[in-house]
Amino acid sequence: MSTPRVGITTSQLIDPALKRLFNGTSRLYAQGVLEAGGAPVLLPNLVDAAEQYVQQLDALLFSGGVDLHPSFYQEDPVLGLGEIDDERDAFEVVLYHAARKAGLPILGICRGMQIINVFEGGSLYQHLPNHPEFWGDHAQKALPPNLAHEVILEPDTRLAQYHPELRIRVNSYHHQGVKALAPTLQVAATSTDGLVEAYQGDGIFAVQWHPELTFQKHPHHLAPFQVLMEMLKVQV
Repeated sequence: MSTPRVGITTSQLIDPALKRLFNGTSRLYAQGVLEAGGAPVLLPNLVDAAEQYVQQLDALLFSGGVDLHPSFYQEDPVLGLGEIDDERDAFEVVLYHAARKAGLPILGICRGMQIINVFEGGSLYQHLPNHPEFWGDHAQKALPPNLAHEVILEPDTRLAQYHPELRIRVNSYHHQGVKALAPTLQVAATSTDGLVEAYQGDGIFAVQWHPELTFQKHPHHLAPFQVLMEMLKVQV
């Protein structure tokens, strides 16, 4: 069997001097895929190429980045909404539904977790500081590979197979989070203040933290990438 090709969505950065967009995605996503046994493929945000990408890939990783526009979950922007990227949003919604139709396993990380939930029918908290019930350090100041808070894993989930202790400490660099979980998904982990930190579904797994920033110092954080590889084996 050939090495599975894992497409990785990419952030766009704007260079004002050159007046153009360029890839701003950390290569650590690719390193995580490689370490877990996959062949990483970076995907530029080209709507017209989305279905072609899917035809050439075995799995997808939706990476982190800026906020999804709240119109995707029927809300107006509220105070605290961060930067958005309409081009990326338009590309990823087409890519996601093409991948689901083709049956590709999908991993979501941070923004990736948020958009998958929305594309499956869920919604988001647009700005967690507007919701004082979430008192945890979800937007840590400490730089990688430092960790922030604990998450509590649900037993008998994919992630729990790698963490039988059912508690792990993770990093946290986000200001949004899952509000209503899509009906096709089930909670796999929560923070100690109750925010959904990981979920799974049929061919889907996602985490709110950034394992790509920590697996080199904390090898057990490679688990989400390994889960993606396990979903590929089930598919075959």
